[in-house]
Amino acid sequence: MLLIDKTAIVYGGAGGIGSAVATAFAREGATVHLAGRTLAKLDKVAEQIRADGGSAETAEVDALDKQAVDAHADAVAAKSGGIDIAMNVITHGDVQGIPLVDMTLEDYERPVINGVRTTFLTSTAVARHMIAHGSGVILFFGGDGDPLRGYNLGGLQVGFSAIEAFRRSLASELGPHGIRVITLRTGGIVETIPEGIEGMEQAVNDIVTMTMLGRPATLEDVANVAVFAASDRSRSMTATAINISCGAIVD
Repeated sequence: MLLIDKTAIVYGGAGGIGSAVATAFAREGATVHLAGRTLAKLDKVAEQIRADGGSAETAEVDALDKQAVDAHADAVAAKSGGIDIAMNVITHGDVQGIPLVDMTLEDYERPVINGVRTTFLTSTAVARHMIAHGSGVILFFGGDGDPLRGYNLGGLQVGFSAIEAFRRSLASELGPHGIRVITLRTGGIVETIPEGIEGMEQAVNDIVTMTMLGRPATLEDVANVAVFAASDRSRSMTATAINISCGAIVD
């Protein structure tokens, strides 16, 4: 197992990406702490992890609240002796499908403010404990990129670009402490598109068409790469993004 005896926090652990990553971390031997706003959903994921032989704990945490984030990180570190891995995949409240010229300021800036705020709060909270141990891995999700013609993404991509700028700075400052910071960059995960939404079929087709492999990355793909990135097998990797877009994004 690649993450034996590691302690991991997954913010947004009840969502599609968060639950997939948390399950994979636990499968590889990590004790996973699922944090989010809805305890019942977190408990459901944790119960399945335990049923599969893994170790998982849950906590109701607003990842936009500094006091709540700090208190939770302190509690996890005190109980486990430290924090080895952290990943934040909470939703940023973006609005899509509306041209920028027709969008309200509030809808535009929400994913930028929320994304930057939660990433800063959770990353710095866990990093303070990682510094004390001289090691750790902080994983980001999303990544920056060029806007897609024909898509009205609002502030989503702007927020991701701001987070990537923060990731570069954070990796530079934390590197001397043995802490790695990596982004998992995808071109869209079909399984996370809500069923029944207008234009779902077209959205899926567009994601597939943009890839070179003729298929999109799956939740399983994301989880497996997250395990690799968090493990010592990628110990020489930091200050970078891992492209898992199946060729939709060309580096």
